[in-house]
Amino acid sequence: MGHLVFCVFVVCMLRSSACGRSDVLELKDSDFDYLAPEHETLLVKFYAPWCGHCKKLAPEFESAANRLKGTVTLAKVDCTANTETCKKYGVTGYPTLKIFRNGQESSSYDGPRSADGIVSHMKKHAGPDSLPLHSEYDLENFISNFDASIVGFFSGSDSSQLAEFLKGANLMRGSFRFAHTIDLQLGHKYDVKYESVLLFRPPRLNSTFEDTVVHQTGPMSITGLRRFIRDNIFGICPHLTKENKDSLRKRDLLTAYYDLDYLRNPKGSNYWRNRVLKIASKFSSWGLLFSVANRHDFIEELGDEFGLGTSDGTELPFVTIRTRTGQKYTMREEFTRDGKSLESFLEDYFAGRLKQYTKSEPVPAKNNGPVKVVVADTFEEIVNDPEKDLLIEFYAPWCGHCKKLEPKYEELGQQLYSDPNIVIAKMDATANDVPQGYDVQGFPTIYFAPAGRKNEPKRYEGAREVKDFIKFLKREASKPLVLNGVKEEL
Repeated sequence: MGHLVFCVFVVCMLRSSACGRSDVLELKDSDFDYLAPEHETLLVKFYAPWCGHCKKLAPEFESAANRLKGTVTLAKVDCTANTETCKKYGVTGYPTLKIFRNGQESSSYDGPRSADGIVSHMKKHAGPDSLPLHSEYDLENFISNFDASIVGFFSGSDSSQLAEFLKGANLMRGSFRFAHTIDLQLGHKYDVKYESVLLFRPPRLNSTFEDTVVHQTGPMSITGLRRFIRDNIFGICPHLTKENKDSLRKRDLLTAYYDLDYLRNPKGSNYWRNRVLKIASKFSSWGLLFSVANRHDFIEELGDEFGLGTSDGTELPFVTIRTRTGQKYTMREEFTRDGKSLESFLEDYFAGRLKQYTKSEPVPAKNNGPVKVVVADTFEEIVNDPEKDLLIEFYAPWCGHCKKLEPKYEELGQQLYSDPNIVIAKMDATANDVPQGYDVQGFPTIYFAPAGRKNEPKRYEGAREVKDFIKFLKREASKPLVLNGVKEEL
C-alpha cells in the first residue's frame, strides 16, 4: 500500500495537472497588480469559460506551462469574473494573449497556439534579444537549428551598426532568432569581410535551387533589417508548420502536403520538396509563395477547410492554394513525379481557370422560419439578392453571447416576417466559408447588406435588444419596414 502511495506521489510530481494542480498561474482582479511584477516574463491568457477557442487552447497552454517552468511563467485570467483587469488591458475577444515583462504589458502574443509553438515562441522572449557568439563552435551550434537564424558580424562592442542591430532584435525577437559577434574572423567562412548581417536558412532545407546563406545588402537600420528578413526568411519553399502557419499565410500560399518527417526521414522529405522547388523556381516571381507540410499535422484542417478525409491520403503530395483573401483551390490531378501536373495546375491558377473550393453545410430542406438559415452555397442567392435588404448574424454554436442573442434575434425575425423587402438571416461561421467583404473575427458578428449595394456591407455595432435592431433598420433600410404586418410610415 505504501509503495502504491509513493508511486502516485511520484506521478503527481511529474505530472501535476493530472493530480489537480496546474502549472498555469491563475490571476484575479485582487492580485494581478502585485503578482504579475514578480515574474520577469509572463504570458497571460485572458479567457471566458464558455469560449470554444479557449477550451481548445487550454490543454496546449497547460502543456506549454509545464515545459516552460523556470523559464517563462504562463498565467490566465477569467474575464467573466475579473472584469476590471480585462477592461484595463483592453480585452474584447477570447482568448486574448499578452506578454508582460516585470508586470508591465510588453506586447500582444501573435505566435502559434499549439504547445510546441508557445514553447518555441516564448523561449525567444526569454534571455537576451540577441545571443552573443564568442567562437566558431557557438556560431555553428546557433545556425544548426530547426528555424532560420539571423547573425550580425561587427568590429567591436562600440559599433554603431551593432547598436542598430540590437534595437531591431529587441523589436523582432518574438518572431525570429538573433545572434551577434564582435569577432569578424568568425564570418570569414561565409565571406564576411566587413560588418554584415547574414541570414542562415535551416540546414534541413538546403537545396541547389537557392542560397543557403543570404547577405544583407541594404542599409544597416531597423527598417532595412526588417525588410531584409521579410524578403528572405522563407526562401522559395519553406516548411509549413503549426508554429509558422500564420506568418506564411499572410501571402498567397501553395502547400504540398505529404508524409514529411525531417527527424526520421529527411531524405524522403526532401524528395518531394525538391520536385516542388523545381516547379516553384519557374513561378517564383509570380506572387505566389510555395511550401511543404506534414499532412498529419494538418489532417483536421484539411478535412475542415478542404473537405478531405483520412481516406483521401496517399503517399503522393496533395496540393492546395490559399490566398490572403480566403480563396481556396485544390489540385485534383495526381501529383506526378516529373512535376508536370503541378506545373499545369499553376498555369490554370494564374490564368484564372480554376474553380474555387468552398466549405458549406448542406442546403436546408426547409427554410421558411422567421430567421433564414444561410450556408456558403446559398450565400449568393440569399444575402446578395439585389432586391432585398438583409441583416445577417455570423455565429458559432458554442458561443455564449450567440445563445443569449438567439431568442431576441428570433423575435426580430418574427416582427419583420411579413416584410417582403427585408430578410433576417444567420450563418454558422464555423461550418461555412465566410465570403470576402465580411470580417468575422469573433461571435456574434452582425452585418447589414443593403439592397442594390451588396458590395458595401455595413457592420452592426449597436446594442443587441430587439428595439435597437429595429431602430437601426428603420434608419438603414431602403424601404419603410413592415412590422407585424403593419407598414411603418417614413
